[in-house]
Amino acid sequence: MICSEDGCDQIAAVLLHIPWDENRAVCAPHARVLAQEEGIVPDPLPDDVDETLE
Repeated sequence: MICSEDGCDQIAAVLLHIPWDENRAVCAPHARVLAQEEGIVPDPLPDDVDETLE
C-alpha cells in the first residue's frame, strides 16, 4: 500500500486515526509530522498490511 498523501510514493507504515476525518495510511515521515496534531492517533501497520485491509 502506498502513502495516501498527495505526491508521495513511499510505502505506508502507519494508520492514522483521525477523529474529524477518514483514517489514513501514511509513510513513516508523514506519520511523524501528522501525528503531532492533537487528537490524531498513530497505529503501526503490520508487515502484511495489504492482506489485513482487504
